[in-house]
Amino acid sequence: MSAPQKIRAVIVDDEPPARRNLSLLLARDPEIEIVAECDNGPDAPAEIRRAKPDLLFLDVQMPEVDGFDVLELLGSDVPPAVIFVTAYDQYAIRAFEAGALDYLLKPFDDKRFALALGRAKEKIASSRNLPNQLDRLIIKSAGQVAFIRPQDIDWIEAADYYAALHVGPRTHLLRRTITELEQDLDPAMFCRIHRSTIVNLARVRGLKLNEDGDTTVHLESGTTLRLSRSHRKELQSRLGLREAADS
Repeated sequence: MSAPQKIRAVIVDDEPPARRNLSLLLARDPEIEIVAECDNGPDAPAEIRRAKPDLLFLDVQMPEVDGFDVLELLGSDVPPAVIFVTAYDQYAIRAFEAGALDYLLKPFDDKRFALALGRAKEKIASSRNLPNQLDRLIIKSAGQVAFIRPQDIDWIEAADYYAALHVGPRTHLLRRTITELEQDLDPAMFCRIHRSTIVNLARVRGLKLNEDGDTTVHLESGTTLRLSRSHRKELQSRLGLREAADS
């Protein structure tokens, strides 16, 4: 029998003692392999894409580019399990909205770390056993079950711990974060345009550059959505507008 596949971990934290502490804790576990460490936010997205980890330990407070910015810049490349590590408890709700699996508040003890790591292992094992793309989404509400085909979705909106699926005139709430859902959707069909928004590319009617410099995405339904600047080039490229990406 082949050896079990190790869990690839990346640590991103601008404080050397914090990185060292996490490294020592992870080194105790034979199932974990640390494949990269990064000491700043600006370099983190490229390093994470290169290392392709299953598990990411991510500091929230970092100069220039913080942990939330890192996740937004990663887009669909966010690892299956993300654990935020920070000394500030006021970011907890925002962390879970961004798709974090857990939130370690410094200083944490070995027991709390083991709990977070156990959750990460369960999530990673589950993601490895799932198909890469969904052929339908199951919506449970008021004793009823509805099946939604991804291609029927116009756009998706983050709603706290839920993802709101906009399908024609109806909205369905799915108990998954938008970041988790993005990992299972077909990247040829869907594109992240904002931290809290994903669109079905087939529903995009056009883009408009506004006087204030912001860009809005116009859908066939008449819905208008904000396009964040960090996602502008990716969306334009996906729509075949590579030459206009820098205009």
